[in-house]
Amino acid sequence: MGLILRLLVAAGLAADAIVHWRFAPEMAFVQGGSIDGELLFRIQAAVAGVVAVVILTYATRWAYALAFLVAGSAVAAIVFYYYVDAGAIGPLPDMHEPVWYAEKTISLVGEGIAALAALAGFFTASRTRREDGDAHVPV
Repeated sequence: MGLILRLLVAAGLAADAIVHWRFAPEMAFVQGGSIDGELLFRIQAAVAGVVAVVILTYATRWAYALAFLVAGSAVAAIVFYYYVDAGAIGPLPDMHEPVWYAEKTISLVGEGIAALAALAGFFTASRTRREDGDAHVPV
């Protein structure tokens, strides 16, 4: 079960990274904020890619928590900016985009799967670790 969860998290984060990297140049024209939309998308892609590698390398609670934060925040952002035109928020540009297209759906589904699998992995990693730890306790 652990390997399946790790692969789901990594695949979802990979989809997130690929879509954000491909669409980064188009976000250069987003107005507002001190952080360029292209830079913001490139950062999201890089972070998602790095965390995908981390989750494949380490199946620990902190790795799953990190993956959940990255994927969950991406889901929250895509849903928030679909429904709310908040304008520029601090250094973030105005990312409001009330349209759906295939790549946006792929990103949302990947992020959602990654977030749910990371949450499940967080709880199963804690149980597995305790069971492994108890097996090594001398009697």
